[in-house]
Amino acid sequence: MVFQEIKPSPTLKPFVKCFYFYESGPIDAFGDTVYPSGNMEVIFNLGNGHWQFQKDNDFHTTAPVELWGQMTKPLAIRSSGANTMLGIRFYPHSMAYFFEESMSALNNEIIDAADLFGPTLRTLQNKLQDTPDLRTRITLLEQFLLTRLQVSGKRQAKLKFVGEIVKSLTYNFSTERIADISSRNNISPRYLAMLFSEYTGLQPKLLCKINRFNYSLNLIHSNDQDLTSIAYDSGYFDQSHFIKDFKLFTGLTPHAFTANASALNLALAEG
Repeated sequence: MVFQEIKPSPTLKPFVKCFYFYESGPIDAFGDTVYPSGNMEVIFNLGNGHWQFQKDNDFHTTAPVELWGQMTKPLAIRSSGANTMLGIRFYPHSMAYFFEESMSALNNEIIDAADLFGPTLRTLQNKLQDTPDLRTRITLLEQFLLTRLQVSGKRQAKLKFVGEIVKSLTYNFSTERIADISSRNNISPRYLAMLFSEYTGLQPKLLCKINRFNYSLNLIHSNDQDLTSIAYDSGYFDQSHFIKDFKLFTGLTPHAFTANASALNLALAEG
């Protein structure tokens, strides 16, 4: 398995967290689970393999170009064949710079990205498949995104405002109330909730919980601390609080997760 993250150009750095490249050999079919990350993604499937995701107790094959909305619960996936994937990972709010639909409508959904980005995305998909060089592929992705980055002044101001709050919450694992966040930014809690739902798909409190979960996940992957220390370093009140949130987002206790974490889980862990 090959997994590589690529930083965006300075122009796209405020909008794209990273690009990533994943490649697997012609292995037998396997199953795995994807966990909430707080970010949305677009993934180009460039290989001959197949990915499926579980919805309503059935598995569905993904589109050639997938758009992942915000995940708020664990998602079962399975794969077969040799896979080559090129992904764009956005910040919690930044996919909203590229189209005007409400982000909350995409929660826990994996859809055909061409339904939102239009037929030019299929043209890009063909170009990426015909281009073996990774650096050239990234250039093509960046050129496409830059052509989409046309936001009205009013919407851009709101997105910038939401982005600043999102950034302030990234490593804020305190028990600060949403009312305090609203007061600090001179808006009502109801308006804050509306902005977050529209542009991130999540309520502020849920985003904070997902951020804290991912921070704990990184500490688990680093394997430098015991689970009790990880719970307190991640801002949980106690071990039971840690276990409750961890099971909400993974379906497993932290102890069970450490015994079953896959190579794909490790590769996709948030940095």
